[in-house]
Amino acid sequence: MQRHLAAVAVSLACILLVATPARASDSIYLTAPRALGAQKVSTASDARAYRMDVARYVYESYPTRIWKGRLPPLIHAVVVVETTVDGSGHPRSVQLVRGPSHAPDVSLAVMETIKRLSPLPSPTRHAAGVKFTEIWLVHKNGQFQLDALTEGQN
Repeated sequence: MQRHLAAVAVSLACILLVATPARASDSIYLTAPRALGAQKVSTASDARAYRMDVARYVYESYPTRIWKGRLPPLIHAVVVVETTVDGSGHPRSVQLVRGPSHAPDVSLAVMETIKRLSPLPSPTRHAAGVKFTEIWLVHKNGQFQLDALTEGQN
């Protein structure tokens, strides 16, 4: 019986080791966005309102990656990204404004996440496109909040 329990414990440990990402960026990279069907449309009148629409779209696309509630006082990474989107919602430029020097992989994961979400909501009132800046607050477990929709920190 003890042998059987030991084998089960080892099996569970292996499963948890494989299922648990080693770094925050791993969990972002390994999670594909949830398919949302038809492309979303944004009727935002300015870049600030469009940023909110994109944040909601990110939250809908990655519901299990969103940190629920207030973030802890110390978070793993703060990543600031400037994104330029064309009139059809495709990111034309995703540039790092500021990222953590201790975890450059998280910055890359955030930028890759934005590209994977393409097309973003189509900015119908901005035929030439729109540029906005978003701050990604990333916990060490890979969950995150966006500054546009953050619930704050403890």
